[in-house]
Amino acid sequence: MKKIHVLLADDHMVVRQGLRALLTTEEDIEVVGEAETGRQAVEMARQLNPDVVLMDIVMPSLNGLEAARQITKQMPDCKVLILSSYGDDEYVQRLTEVGATGYLIKQTAADDLLKAIRDVERGKTVFSPSIASRFQDTRKDALGKTQTLQLRTEHLTSREAEVLQLIAEGQTNKQIAFELGISAKTVEKHRQQVMNKLKIHDVAGLTRYALSKGIIKANAELKLS
Repeated sequence: MKKIHVLLADDHMVVRQGLRALLTTEEDIEVVGEAETGRQAVEMARQLNPDVVLMDIVMPSLNGLEAARQITKQMPDCKVLILSSYGDDEYVQRLTEVGATGYLIKQTAADDLLKAIRDVERGKTVFSPSIASRFQDTRKDALGKTQTLQLRTEHLTSREAEVLQLIAEGQTNKQIAFELGISAKTVEKHRQQVMNKLKIHDVAGLTRYALSKGIIKANAELKLS
């Protein structure tokens, strides 16, 4: 029997442990690794080549949106299934635009999660029922909605979005340069581009923006005074 290889990506250990305990009861599913940040998820996906990455959205270092973008771009055969506490339309739209093939809320029943993993591995698109019904209701104006969401995200590149998150998490240019493997001068260029695009010219403002977009968690917030 060919097993479905799954990579778990969530910054809460108890969540990963619970998911592993559930998935290891299934003969056709094998957990091949666990990542606690989005950056780890991308690196482990490259190394392990899983069939499915089961991933949260809000994670340190690199959020699920950017991690999904990088994974689906670099490994088109790898399916990204989002499992998140957030179920609003903007999150769903942005994740599907970057290539995620499924989006479930964390209140999903265990049997439905297992079925979703098998479905996305076979190439199907899966949503929690509440999300799917809203998508059907708004399908008529999907183009206009997509355009609105694109305006809201201000066309940041993937690298700029990474730098934004790391700035909002309180890292210095030097620390960001080390994490991304680029020069501090390049980081400064990206920082300036982010500020120009967002029309926000201080770290406190960037942090508030990142919080409002769900890029970082409230406990990652810098002092804004």
